[in-house]
Amino acid sequence: MPLLPAALTSSMLYFQMVIMAGTVMLAYYFEYTDTFTVNVQGFFCHDSAYRKPYPGPEDSSAVPPVLLYSLAAGVPVLVIIVGETAVFCLQLATRDFENQEKTILTGDCCYINPLVRRTVRFLGIYTFGLFATDIFVNAGQVVTGNLAPHFLALCKPNYTALGCQQYTQFISGEEACTGNPDLIMRARKTFPSKEAALSVYAAMYLTMYITNTIKAKGTRLAKPVLCLGLMCLAFLTGLNRVAEYRNHWSDVIAGFLVGISIAVFLVVCVVNNFKGRQAENEHIHMDNLAQMPTISIPRVESPLEKVCRNQPIENGEEENSQERSFKDCLARLFSWIMGISHCEHLQLRTTSLPSQKSHDIEADGFSLHWTSSLFTIHS
Repeated sequence: MPLLPAALTSSMLYFQMVIMAGTVMLAYYFEYTDTFTVNVQGFFCHDSAYRKPYPGPEDSSAVPPVLLYSLAAGVPVLVIIVGETAVFCLQLATRDFENQEKTILTGDCCYINPLVRRTVRFLGIYTFGLFATDIFVNAGQVVTGNLAPHFLALCKPNYTALGCQQYTQFISGEEACTGNPDLIMRARKTFPSKEAALSVYAAMYLTMYITNTIKAKGTRLAKPVLCLGLMCLAFLTGLNRVAEYRNHWSDVIAGFLVGISIAVFLVVCVVNNFKGRQAENEHIHMDNLAQMPTISIPRVESPLEKVCRNQPIENGEEENSQERSFKDCLARLFSWIMGISHCEHLQLRTTSLPSQKSHDIEADGFSLHWTSSLFTIHS
């Protein structure tokens, strides 16, 4: 595959950096500004689904945001750097480094080391997916405005002023709450669960990286244990959100689906299951070969078909003459295969003019010769 020019490569690099910067800015506006208005969802008076006790601020959780974000950002970086370094050293030890494709940065003389290229590529895709997961989650929370299980404990509605005489009375509007506006606004953003989505995204990305990259012997049990341990930590993070009345089951399940979907999409469709550029180019080359036009070879007629086709059969002959002609053709073919030069007692039916009668001739000593086009028989 021809290498791209330096100007085109630099343009693509700048374009990807612009996309990355736009993703980070969009996540920032979702997270730390009120640019996007949260949907105000109503509730029923004394609704038991929202009457759970307030568990306290997020920092008091068993899995605080600082710990979760640190693990989601630090562990994958450490694992990918260590894994790529180990793969690179193994290639050097086996002298397989020359087979790795180098990516041109500028001109025909400047190359990026495969270790740096793969590490930056995988970490860049992971970082992009991390911000994309945050954007998806925040967009879902802003659009739905789903209430937290402890919403009524923070809302503190005045049931007497609202006239809540029956449990089936529906209350809508922001003026129904008398609590802290910041805490109330945070309690309206629970679907899907951000903590569940980020934790399962990091776990799934690392799991697929370990499974597709580590090919050393003796890791048949080490890889499953490590991968299942990562997925278990993500699952426990979601369970903790439900146990502390910070999210509903539906919030956690939706967060798991968002994180898993983004991780699988990036690994399968973007980084090609963590394979190198050389494997991708080979796959593209095979696709190109499959699309090449084929050459049709004309069919060659066999000698038996020519002999049978050249045998004249008149319309007035009987069925036994057709059978005898077919037997004659088979006899000629078998004699040619077996190398027999003489066919004895070969019955031939000859026919004279239409006014004469047909008669049988007992022929001996016929010799069979092969030519470039057909069989010829002469006595």
